[in-house]
Amino acid sequence: MTHMKDRLLLKPQLSDFGALILYQAVVFLLLTHSSGGQSQVIGTSQAVVAMVGADTILPCHLETAVDATDLTVEWARLDLDPRFVHLRRDSTEMVQQENQLFTGRTSLSTNKLKCGDVSLKLSNVRLSDAGTYRCLVPDSGTESEVVLTVGSVSSPGVEISKVSNGVLLVCKSAGWYPEPEVLWLDGEGNLVSAGPPETVRGPDDLYTVSSRVTVEKRHGNSFTCRVQQRNINHTTETTLHLPVSLFMFETSTAARIIICLVVSIVPVVAVVIVVMKWGRNKKETTDHNTEYLMVGEGDRETPMTGRETIIYLDNTKAKLDEELQKTEEELKHVKQMVEKLTKQKTDLKNQTQGLNSLLQEDKAQMVECEKKLREKTKIDKETKMQKRLKTQMAVERRKKEHDELSLNTQKLLETTEQMIIEMSERKGKLERDKEQIMKHLEVTERRREEVQKKLQSEGEEEMIDTAPSDPS
Repeated sequence: MTHMKDRLLLKPQLSDFGALILYQAVVFLLLTHSSGGQSQVIGTSQAVVAMVGADTILPCHLETAVDATDLTVEWARLDLDPRFVHLRRDSTEMVQQENQLFTGRTSLSTNKLKCGDVSLKLSNVRLSDAGTYRCLVPDSGTESEVVLTVGSVSSPGVEISKVSNGVLLVCKSAGWYPEPEVLWLDGEGNLVSAGPPETVRGPDDLYTVSSRVTVEKRHGNSFTCRVQQRNINHTTETTLHLPVSLFMFETSTAARIIICLVVSIVPVVAVVIVVMKWGRNKKETTDHNTEYLMVGEGDRETPMTGRETIIYLDNTKAKLDEELQKTEEELKHVKQMVEKLTKQKTDLKNQTQGLNSLLQEDKAQMVECEKKLREKTKIDKETKMQKRLKTQMAVERRKKEHDELSLNTQKLLETTEQMIIEMSERKGKLERDKEQIMKHLEVTERRREEVQKKLQSEGEEEMIDTAPSDPS
C-alpha cells in the first residue's frame, strides 16, 4: 500500500515537472525563433461582416508582438488586377502599386504596427469589397486569409388599406444585400400566411423586397413585418397595431374613400381635357405644317437651282424634326395619362365591390329589422318597438347613403372608361403621326442625298470641260 501511495503521489509530481520542462522548451524555441526575426501571422477563421458605407477592420497580427513598423506588409485580393489592396514597404505606403478601387480607403495604424498588429482598416465599404483578403508579412514567411462579407440593410415600411375581405398590409423595404426574406408574424409570434414576396434588384445591385398579406379580425390586431438576411445575421422589423374599427367597413370610411377618389380623379380629368384641347390645336397646326413641308420644288413656278433645293430640303428637315419632337412629347404625356386612368379604373372597381358587399349587408339587416318589428314583446312593448324602429331607420339611412355612393362610384367608373377610350384613340393618332413624320424625314433626307450627288457630279463635269487641252 505504501508503494502504491508513493506511486500515486509521484505521478502528478512527475507530470508537473514534465509540463514545466515542456513549457521552458517552448519558451526557449519561441525566443530563439523571435531572435531570428521570424514571427507567424495570425488572422481570423471567421468571416468579417461589414455594412455598405461603414468602416471595418480586417484583423491580422504577428504571433509575437514585435515592431512591424519597418517590415513589408502586403494586403491583397488574388481575384483583382493589380492584386494589392494595401502595400507598405520600408515604412512607406506604395500607393502606385495598389488597386485603384481602394485608393484612399485603406490604412494601417502606426501605433498598432509597433505592437505587431498589421490589421487593415477599410473605409466606406462597398458591395464590390466582398471577397477573400490575404495578409502577408514576407519576413515571417507565412500568411493568413480574411473573408469579408458585405451587407446592406434598411427598415421596412408598412402601408395599410381596407379591402372587402379584411385589411391589406403591404410591407416594403429597399436597399438590401444580399437578397433578404420577408416574414409576417401575428401578435403571438406565429407566422401569418402570405403570398410570395416581390424582389427587384436595382442598378446599384441592392434589393428591394415587398410582401402583402390580407388579415382578418380573427388574426388579432397586432402584426409584425420582419425582413432578415441570415448570411449577414441581420434582422429589421416593423410592428403595427390595428384598431378594431378598421375591420369594420363603416359609412364614414366609405365616404372618405369616395372623397379621396374624387379628389384624385378631378386633376386627372382636368389634365386630360387640357391635353385633348392642346392635341386638337396641335393637329390643325401639324396638318398645316405637313402640307407646307410636303410641297416639292416642282410645284414652284420657277424651278429651284440645286443649291436652293438643298437649302429648301434642310429647312424642311428642321421643321419635321421639330414636329417629331413635339409629337413624341405629347405621346409620352398621353401614355402617362392612360396609365393613371387605368389605375384609377382598377381602384373604382375595387370600391364598387366593397360597396356591393355593404349593400348586401344592409339588405340583410333590413330583413332582420322587419322580422323583429313583426315579433310581439311581452314586457316593455312600446320601448322595444321604438328602439327597433330607430334601428330600422338607421339601417335605411345607411342603405340610402351606400346607394348614393355606389351610384357616384359607377358614374366615375364610366367617366374614367370613356376617358381611357378617348386617350387611347389619341395615343393611336399620335403614333400614326409620328410614323408619318418619320417617313417624310426619310424621303427628305433621301432627296437631299440625291441632289447633293447630282451637284457633285455636275461640278466634276464642269471641271473636265474647263480643263486645258493637250497641245500634242
